[in-house]
Amino acid sequence: MLDPIVAFFQRIFAAIGRGIGMVIAWILWPFITVANWYRARGWIIKGPIGIVLLLLVGFYGYFVWQTQVWSGFDPDYVNSYNLGQRRQDAGTATAGNATTPAAGEAVEPEPRTCVRSAIVDVTADLIDFNVNQNAWISSMLLYKLGLFGLDWDKTPWFDNKASFQRGVNQVVRRTAVELVDSLGRVRGTSGINADLQRARGNLQFDEETWYFGSDSLLPKTPTPNYYRTAMADLRKFNASLEACDAIFDGRSDNLIELLDRLANDLGATTAILRERSEFYNNGWFDTRADDRFWFAYGQLYAQYGILSAAGADFEAVIRARGIEPLWTSTISQLRSALRIQPSIISNGREDGWIMPTHLATIGFYMLRVRSNFVEIRDVLAR
Repeated sequence: MLDPIVAFFQRIFAAIGRGIGMVIAWILWPFITVANWYRARGWIIKGPIGIVLLLLVGFYGYFVWQTQVWSGFDPDYVNSYNLGQRRQDAGTATAGNATTPAAGEAVEPEPRTCVRSAIVDVTADLIDFNVNQNAWISSMLLYKLGLFGLDWDKTPWFDNKASFQRGVNQVVRRTAVELVDSLGRVRGTSGINADLQRARGNLQFDEETWYFGSDSLLPKTPTPNYYRTAMADLRKFNASLEACDAIFDGRSDNLIELLDRLANDLGATTAILRERSEFYNNGWFDTRADDRFWFAYGQLYAQYGILSAAGADFEAVIRARGIEPLWTSTISQLRSALRIQPSIISNGREDGWIMPTHLATIGFYMLRVRSNFVEIRDVLAR
């Protein structure tokens, strides 16, 4: 009696197998046809085509390596700056070593030095991390070509590092603007610092330019070169500051402006996360969830360094206003957010029980940090 049932299921599985085989054959047919054509050609044709194929395989191997290996990535990178040992604000003159001259000996004054800006150091190092320690993915040719013309950002593959870099770069750009407009000058009584101005201009350059583009036949300067120039200008500014030839204005209202801008950026990103989480919650099958997540993660990664550096550059203001506990708590929350590093990003429903909702989780941490920014800002404004 079971024979008809067994035969029925056998026919079903056989049909499924034939269907899968037809799909595989359809996918492989172009490659098999090209391979047969290639084998039938002479070496005059085989040679150049083989070289081109080898170069293509090499380019894609390099592309895969650069997108999957994150050199220098360290959520605890702030510890390398030893900011806790700083006891003076940025731009303040350091105390020289007192020496007792011998009798009749001429005393030469020691060269005057000032404290470097930790914010500038961290900003320059974040640029170095993005374009020197790693390849800048967004302007790589194979990233721009996409998957058979489909933007990599719209696929589940090879876009996480690019999104993370863009998140870091967004914070770097914001910080450069604040350095030019307020931190690097005494408002109303000094001009804009030329080094910072050049750095800001170069960092505003678009993120996707390669050596050539469809809009012009002339060669172009690729995006990473502009960012490297900005990094050099930032380091030049800090060298001038250390020689007391530049200004870092560590007033409380400048710190308020910096916090306002960082908080606004977090607010804009959480709005994007909320929209994606609310209307496209397809769990592991949301192909845009990963770039949204890693952009937000890049922002938090960079803001962790910038806020830690600001704590050193504005130590006197923070101590005078009594906000050390709140400041330390905010930095701790930023570091806690960096512990979220899922292998696969899922944009599940917030009340779901199978697929997690990583976008809502990272958005929650961003809102916590933003609320602390607002609270610090309110205390400073009193």
